[in-house]
Amino acid sequence: MPESNVLDEVVRLIVEVVGEDVLVGIEITPATTFSDDLGLESIEFVALADRLRERYGDKVDLVAFLGEMDIDQIMAMTVGRLVDHIEARPVVSTG
Repeated sequence: MPESNVLDEVVRLIVEVVGEDVLVGIEITPATTFSDDLGLESIEFVALADRLRERYGDKVDLVAFLGEMDIDQIMAMTVGRLVDHIEARPVVSTG
């Protein structure tokens, strides 16, 4: 799956999790951070992890991916880094 398709899918899932109202005036790009730019809270990360697992199956485990990072890396994580992580996995599409 080309990166742009993965990026589009991740953006769609983020919108589902936080809602369009929260994202008014925010363009989600690969450089967008989950913490500073989107202000995702832990419960929203959990919801995003569930949606990623539904979409990509067990090959994309956001919780395990975050578990490999220290707090500074998590706070600085960008949408592009998540897309790169997904791209690096041999993904089996479920949808």
